[in-house]
Amino acid sequence: MQGRFVAVVVFVALFCLSGTVYTQDMLESEEIVVTATRIETPSTRLGSSTTVITRREIERKGKATVFELLRTVPAVDVVQAGGPGRTTSVFIRGAKPEHTLVLIDGVEMNDPISPGRSYDLAHLTTDNIERIEIIRGPQSTLYGSDAMGGVINIITRKGEGRPGGFVSFEAGSFATFRERAGISGGRGWMNYSIGFSRWDTEGISSAGEGYGNTEKDGYRNTSFSARLGLVPAGDVDVDFIVRYTGSEADIDNAGGRGGDDPNYTVDSEELLLSMGLRFLLLNDIWEQKFSLSLADHDRDYRNYRDADHPYNLSSSSYDGRVVEFDWQNHFYIHESNILTMGLESEKEEGESEYYSESIWGPYTTTFRKRSIRTTGYYLQDQISLWDSWFTTLGIRVDDNSRYGTKTTYRIASVYSFQKTGTRIRGSYGTGFKAPSLFQLFSMYGNEGLEPEESTGWDIGIEQSLPGGNILGVTYFHNTFEEMIEYDTKTSMYTNIAEAETRGVEMFVSLQPVDALTTRITYTYMETEDRTTQSELLRRPRNKAGLDMAYRFSERGDVEMDVVYVGKRYDNDYSTLPARRVELDDYVVVDLAVSYRIGRHIQVFARGENLLDEDYEEVKGYGTPGRSGFGGVRFSF
Repeated sequence: MQGRFVAVVVFVALFCLSGTVYTQDMLESEEIVVTATRIETPSTRLGSSTTVITRREIERKGKATVFELLRTVPAVDVVQAGGPGRTTSVFIRGAKPEHTLVLIDGVEMNDPISPGRSYDLAHLTTDNIERIEIIRGPQSTLYGSDAMGGVINIITRKGEGRPGGFVSFEAGSFATFRERAGISGGRGWMNYSIGFSRWDTEGISSAGEGYGNTEKDGYRNTSFSARLGLVPAGDVDVDFIVRYTGSEADIDNAGGRGGDDPNYTVDSEELLLSMGLRFLLLNDIWEQKFSLSLADHDRDYRNYRDADHPYNLSSSSYDGRVVEFDWQNHFYIHESNILTMGLESEKEEGESEYYSESIWGPYTTTFRKRSIRTTGYYLQDQISLWDSWFTTLGIRVDDNSRYGTKTTYRIASVYSFQKTGTRIRGSYGTGFKAPSLFQLFSMYGNEGLEPEESTGWDIGIEQSLPGGNILGVTYFHNTFEEMIEYDTKTSMYTNIAEAETRGVEMFVSLQPVDALTTRITYTYMETEDRTTQSELLRRPRNKAGLDMAYRFSERGDVEMDVVYVGKRYDNDYSTLPARRVELDDYVVVDLAVSYRIGRHIQVFARGENLLDEDYEEVKGYGTPGRSGFGGVRFSF
């Protein structure tokens, strides 16, 4: 299977290169990235490894969720335990899911009451999103805890121009229906962007039909997003952001044979509220930004008795929230130097309750409300020399109410050879991950835990080719120490694990003609759990992706995505003790087509898993087979 994928990639690459128009000037991409430095910066001036998914790409692909868009990003592995709405984890360069910080418009979304303080991307839809920025490698210098592996920042749309809107209807496989609507505009002193969506599907059996499970697990998702901007004066901006997601998912007891449960459900709610103020002083030399935000997470699980489980009943609730204040100061000292100083203060808190009944009788446990406060101070300097050498230096000190202070630092640099279109970039940084509320205060908790630590570096080269084509290769290496794991000997969480990841990321972006763009990515990664001398679970050694977008007749678009995921290991919990197994490699092909009829009507369709590949991302859990969806969009 791996050979088939490589053959397809080589064929496409040769085809695209053979059609390259070499008479065009070499093109320097001026793609703008905010997350890497907290300032709008062209990607060509960043030493960090970054990927940007644009609004245009999001619209062409037609995906319902953000995590689906991440599958072809180099060194990013996405794993979902079942169908729509099931737990979804992201691994960046082999780091744990809780080592990835997920932001929406700069607001932390990691769930403080989840065991590792990770973020479940299963429910985050693509509505009202302008772009997604992925920064790989340790980013704790700017973002503190949870950014050991990298950062994913989802940036919502800012309204502009005359008022306009749309209404969209979609239907397809698994009795899926999706309705969306939005309106946006902006002129003078105000701008606004509002989006709404509803998504219903009967889904598949999370426990996997291949194991004899037949009960489908449905999913319902309601999302609302709004962004309002005010400009009371030319050098003053005020932003208000609201994003809400409410979901209901049917889940199963476990993966594999006998895992079905007809009345096990989880209801989730996520609410983001943010207010930001920006203004300029001293003839635009000093830029200040203030923001105050709330991220609230609520989950409720219900499992009632049924014919197959007459003695089992359980219910639980998990409520967590993060309140954060951020003060940024950017000093534009000279065109060659930008100094950034900032302060972050956040309070995270959470609580939970659990109740169950079984043949052993009733059982109740309560995790009473606990909280932690962290204040971070960061300093960053961006230096530009000769319009060719760009370097970013940063240091940060975090003061935590539980473990005291932690210092991290980072340097990233890129040098551009203007005549040849060559860029050499590299970075070195440290990161840390604070113990979660659950790891500290639950019945398995350990209040003596220390933060996890990481060191990561990378070095790469990018070459601009005639016709606006770009080729890039990056080598990366990460070490993780003092990692927190559950210790079966002591029945509590302990700093006992160490790990190492290293590998190579490669990409080539090709545009043989104006109407066709192609991007090929490949990642080779080696991982090691230094405690057991074995490979880390759910991290493939080989992963490749192919994105092809073709515009025809100025009204239509065709988008094809191909993802290859190589063999990797997972635990099989159908046996006691669980045994380590190898999961097969697989190839998934998706195709999306859209065509505009006149100015106000667009029809679209997409097919997913067109090869009807039978595969598992998590041992024992099902994945959707071949499926199709189609709809219409009315704009005004």
